[in-house]
Amino acid sequence: MVVDGGPVKVGVIASVTRPFCGACDRTRLTADGQIRNCLFARSENDLRTPLRSGASDAELADRWRAAMWGKLPGHGINDPSFLQPDRPMSAIGG
Repeated sequence: MVVDGGPVKVGVIASVTRPFCGACDRTRLTADGQIRNCLFARSENDLRTPLRSGASDAELADRWRAAMWGKLPGHGINDPSFLQPDRPMSAIGG
């Protein structure tokens, strides 16, 4: 959608109404050094500790890949057993 006829465009990621989780390859690095493989993930993977301990680029890349491979096939927000993550999206950059 174009905003006020200007050059700015705004898009909506409709992951709840039009799920794309099965093909999603997005991850986030939080401000406190945690890798989140989904905005709705209930767990995070620590990257800060190994980084501060002198881990090599290859070791950090391996940790990032492991976090990515741990992605679930969907967020399950419409499932009755769904639990909100402890940190809301606003706290992780979502």
